[in-house]
Amino acid sequence: MTRTVYVNGEYLPENEAKVSIFDRGFLFADGVYEVTSVLGGKLIDFAGHAKRLERSLNELEMANPISTEDLLEVHRQLVDRNGITDGLIYLQITRGAPDDRDFAFPPADTAPTIVLFTQNKPGLADAPQAKTGMKIISVEDLRWGRRDIKTVQLLYPSLGKMAAKKAGCDDAWMVEDGFVTEGTSNNAYIVTKDGTIVTRQLSNDILHGITRAAVLRFAREAQMKVEERPFTIEEAQNAAEAFVTSASAFVMPVVEIDGAPVGTGKVGDIAPRIREIYLEEMRKAAI
Repeated sequence: MTRTVYVNGEYLPENEAKVSIFDRGFLFADGVYEVTSVLGGKLIDFAGHAKRLERSLNELEMANPISTEDLLEVHRQLVDRNGITDGLIYLQITRGAPDDRDFAFPPADTAPTIVLFTQNKPGLADAPQAKTGMKIISVEDLRWGRRDIKTVQLLYPSLGKMAAKKAGCDDAWMVEDGFVTEGTSNNAYIVTKDGTIVTRQLSNDILHGITRAAVLRFAREAQMKVEERPFTIEEAQNAAEAFVTSASAFVMPVVEIDGAPVGTGKVGDIAPRIREIYLEEMRKAAI
């Protein structure tokens, strides 16, 4: 089945969709993106993703070509037209396609480019890895300084993913000045031996995760202790548990870091409980 995608106001078969070779997303990675999960045919935390999208665009002084209401309708149309029960919707907005390549921003009246497409992921919330846990490695964080903006500059995270794959692991945590910033496509957490959930505080150093915000809110509502501060790889290796959160993986336990087991080396109790709460509450609130 050929997917229906959305490009600049049109719904098209994926093999007919085109973007200019002069698009600044292609030439300069001058664009932002969001990924929204779909469970049971409904959107998970759409409002959070729409709000972060607006922030990313504002930080880059980029025009938003679509209202939140119209964006919601596009998401729903793509879910319906592609028969998505469980899956993902990828959205990308760039500064558009001027007449030629130039480091300077194009004229203000240059139309932004907007693209959305779906990925069908049956059983998205039932990933086997949630029961077995992830193995990760650490890599130096060499990204630019504004990681709070969700840009399409994803080459270094991609290299981190590949380094993990070559090491026989699932992902990498990036480290700067001795402390973990985040995973290649997720926020990172540990659970101390007294049950405290620790994750790095918000700043320009990490992405302000939509799943992160919901997970911390639910954890606090469940009377779990949360501490927002940096932690080291050594502290993570000596923790009781570790896990990551993202829009596509939700809450995923980590059982090994740089070859050392975390806790017992098996999935603990806290991460699965948080995952259970998150999925239950997000399904209730889905639209």
